[in-house]
Amino acid sequence: MSTYLPTLKQLQYLVALHEHGHFGRAADASFVSQSTLSAGLRELESLLGVVLVERTRRVVRFTPLGNQVVAKAHRLLREAEELSELVQSHGAPLAGELRMSVIPTIAPFLLPRMLPRLRKERPQLKLFLREEPSAAAIESLHHGRADCVLLALPFATGEVEAEVLFKDELFVAFPKDDPRDPPATITPGLIDETRLLLLEDGHCLKEHALAACNRPEMRASATMIGTSLHTLVQMVDNGLGLTMLPQMAIDAGILHDTQIVVRPLTSDHAWRDIALVWRKNSPRAEEFRMLARELRAG
Repeated sequence: MSTYLPTLKQLQYLVALHEHGHFGRAADASFVSQSTLSAGLRELESLLGVVLVERTRRVVRFTPLGNQVVAKAHRLLREAEELSELVQSHGAPLAGELRMSVIPTIAPFLLPRMLPRLRKERPQLKLFLREEPSAAAIESLHHGRADCVLLALPFATGEVEAEVLFKDELFVAFPKDDPRDPPATITPGLIDETRLLLLEDGHCLKEHALAACNRPEMRASATMIGTSLHTLVQMVDNGLGLTMLPQMAIDAGILHDTQIVVRPLTSDHAWRDIALVWRKNSPRAEEFRMLARELRAG
C-alpha cells in the first residue's frame, strides 16, 4: 500500500491559511494566486483522503485533524529550513538569503544606519527585512518565517540564543516650558503618571518603560495610546503629556523640528538591551554571531 507524502509547498499553503484565516491573504503571503493555493490544498486533502479545512463563504475553519496536521507541518517546515541552513552554513558566511524580523521601535532608527554599511561590506548578502512587534517576530522565528530577530530585551523569547549589541538608555520627554520645569535627571518618583503617554499593548518598549519606573500604579494611570514613537512625539510636542523615548530614537533625529525637552531617566533598569536572537542550536549560529558583531561595530 503506497502512502502519499505531502509536499513542502502544500504544507506551506496549509500553514499560511491557518495563520491568516483567509484564502486571499494566505495566497498573498505565499506569493501565489488564490486559485493556486486553493488547488494545492484541495489536492493535499484529496490525496490524503481527509478534510483538513471546512470552507464556507464567510469563514475558514480547521477540523480537529487539520489543527493537528498544522502543528506537525510547522515542525516539518522548520526542519526543512534547518536543513537548508546547514548546507548554507558551509558556504561563504553572510552570503545568500537571510530573513530578519525587526521590531518597530528599532527598525526606523537603526536600519538606515546599518543597511548601507552591510550592503557595502557584504554585497553577497540578500537581507529580507520584516517589521513586526516582538511577539509576532518571535513567533515568526520559531515557525521558520524569520531566521533571526532584532529586538529589545528583556522579553519572553522561548528557546533562543542571543547576542546583546548595546544598551539603549531611556529618556523622559517633556513639552517645552513644562510647568514642572524638569530637573537635569528624572527619577521615577518625579513622573506624573496621569500625564504619561505610552505605546499601546504589543510594544515591548511600554513594558520596559514601566519596569524601569517600578511603580505599579503607572500601569493603571498611564495613557497607552501611541501606535508609534513618532505619534507619541507629536502628542508631547502639542502639550498633551510626557513620554519615554530610547536614546536610539533621539540620536536618529526623532525630535527634529519639535520643542520637546528630554532628560535621562535614573533608575536601576533605565535601559533596554538591543539584541539579535536566533533559534537555539541553529546550524547558522556562528553566522548570526558574526552578524551581531558587525551590527555592534556599527
